[in-house]
Amino acid sequence: MITAIVLLSLALLFVFWAVGAYNRLVSLRNRFKNAFAQIDVQLKRRHDLIPNLVETAKGYMKHEREALEAVIAARNTAVAANRRAASDPTDAAAVQQLGAAEDTLGATLGRLFALSEAYPELKANQNMMQLTEELTSTENRIAFARQAFNDNVMEYNISVEQFPGSIIANVFTFKPAELLQATESPDERKPVTVAF
Repeated sequence: MITAIVLLSLALLFVFWAVGAYNRLVSLRNRFKNAFAQIDVQLKRRHDLIPNLVETAKGYMKHEREALEAVIAARNTAVAANRRAASDPTDAAAVQQLGAAEDTLGATLGRLFALSEAYPELKANQNMMQLTEELTSTENRIAFARQAFNDNVMEYNISVEQFPGSIIANVFTFKPAELLQATESPDERKPVTVAF
């Protein structure tokens, strides 16, 4: 009788532990998905600002058509990558593709701003100054949102990979999530500077 009570108690402890570990993994996964949603909001804001920026610059930079088209193409690629990653933030390939697309967009914006230095009238344009200020603010928000996302992913990955939580993670197919990292070369790891 005592053996049966001890075994039943151990079984109940195991069940409570398993339920707690499972619920913790679900909670952590939902946190990093929420953190990705915050990135998504800021990226959409950034993507919405870019066409206005290009339209404003177009009137002044008539001879820089290739640079303007490159920004629009990079924006469209980033929007598509963002949609794919937002549909499933646990998809490592989609998150990596988003990081690469956003890095390319940042690089093309950097080239656009470098070219715009040759156009003093553009730099003095009130609309352009307001757009660049909003873009700078958005870039800062994106950086903070990426940091929060990566922090949440790291906490989730630790729980998925550490014993004994890894047992529950394997049973219920919780897979490690992908960090949102910069993919460009070290020379290109400079932030987009928006200065007019």
